[in-house]
Amino acid sequence: MARNATSPRDRYRAQVRAEIKEHAWEQIAGAGASGLSLNAIAKQMGMTGPALYRYFGSRDELITELVMDAYRSLAGAFRAAAAGGAGLAGLAHALRRWALEDPQRYFLIYGTPVPGYHAPDDSTAIAADIMTMLLDACASVPADAGSVDSGGNGFDAHLAGHRQWDGGHLAPAPVLRRALTFWTRLHGVLSLELAGHFTGMGFDAEQLFTAEVDGLAGH
Repeated sequence: MARNATSPRDRYRAQVRAEIKEHAWEQIAGAGASGLSLNAIAKQMGMTGPALYRYFGSRDELITELVMDAYRSLAGAFRAAAAGGAGLAGLAHALRRWALEDPQRYFLIYGTPVPGYHAPDDSTAIAADIMTMLLDACASVPADAGSVDSGGNGFDAHLAGHRQWDGGHLAPAPVLRRALTFWTRLHGVLSLELAGHFTGMGFDAEQLFTAEVDGLAGH
């Protein structure tokens, strides 16, 4: 029988860290990430503040863990969609399903930045993986499809020299522009929907999202 490489102490530590993160998400749902308090979590768990700090050394360390979990989750949703043959539209709907499943997780990485918090470089790397999958999907869309304009305003030329965000992807400027248009437009719709700004307007937010996706994907 193979030995479990994880010691009881390690398993206990992982269990406590997972419980701390659960309480952190509950706090974020109630007061936002800026109101996150390790001392309040410690009190909920029947621990002292110093005891909890053995598991997360600071508020920022805990936020980073939550941010990384969120990015990994979205990257996993994208990979699953792509593995199932999803194109640009499929990734868009995977994004919306993921966001609706847990709006607080969505807002932690795409909402208002937490005051005083700076995400580490490794979280940027996961975000770049997500963008790479989006660029791959955009590269498969015919150049003349969808509602993205011809680039006559010079933005294509600008993007050709300002592409630090593309993770080294070899996509030409028109594909970069389609990806940016996709990302900004759909996040705009999602953010408004999740914040409740469509409530009472009398239309189906899912149909609005689908119409935006179809326009960008050339359907």
